[in-house]
Amino acid sequence: MQIYIDGEFFAKEDAKISVFDHGLLYGDGIFEGIRIYHNKVFRLKQHLDRLYRSAKYINLDIGTPIEEMEKIVLETCKRNGLSDGYIRLNVTRGVGTLGLAPKSCPKASIICIVDKLAIYPKEFYERGLALLTVSTRRNLGSALDPQTKTMNYLNNILAKLEAERSGFEEALMLNAEGYVAEAAADNVFIIQGNKLSTPATFLGALPGITRAAVLEIAPEFDLECLETHITLPDVYGAEECFLTGTAAEVIPVVEVDGRKIGDGKPGSRTNRIIERFHRLTREEGAPF
Repeated sequence: MQIYIDGEFFAKEDAKISVFDHGLLYGDGIFEGIRIYHNKVFRLKQHLDRLYRSAKYINLDIGTPIEEMEKIVLETCKRNGLSDGYIRLNVTRGVGTLGLAPKSCPKASIICIVDKLAIYPKEFYERGLALLTVSTRRNLGSALDPQTKTMNYLNNILAKLEAERSGFEEALMLNAEGYVAEAAADNVFIIQGNKLSTPATFLGALPGITRAAVLEIAPEFDLECLETHITLPDVYGAEECFLTGTAAEVIPVVEVDGRKIGDGKPGSRTNRIIERFHRLTREEGAPF
């Protein structure tokens, strides 16, 4: 495995960062998780656009043009030789002092890792997930905007821990007003009639790249797409439910809080969306 760190490539055992890096000390940084399918990087431009928007939100000067960042990602993929895999692209504030002050960090640090990743066991894609609505609420946008993909993921980790303690693979998170926001690591969709609904980003949902892909392909199945308020009763009463994410791809949900979704099996339209998404990953991508 070859890992890119600030202009150089290192073997996994030699890839190190400073203990004074503010990404480590304070979670001060941003990241993207990106997929490789069939020797191509899926929707790399959209991921990099989101990375640079996140950098602007936290007032982080990456110091590398987006075109150069694309070359870094593709070269890291090429050196690791995985036809299918997962990319973790991190940009931290960089090395500074023990104080909070960002001004002590003169230069951002860029880290690119390529490896295999399976976020859920294979059997859950076949039989579906059961979710638990957790007490951990999604971050307030006025505190830390959930639309920004920062390295501070403690909100999501606490939700994941709460679900795992009760024997669930995934958590369902609400926002401060009690509306559905997202899962701990994924976006949420429900199907009712001919409507495909997902929480609006202003309600606490990350504008996911896979989420956007599903919204694009759903009309092919005569589904009207809505980005809107979703309540727990909406989820409980849905005919179908599924999650989306770069690492998770598209995965069915068959139970929420002990209530079966539909007939308790992955829905037929969900399965067709999964099949269409997989076809999309074969059609698109930046080759390396």
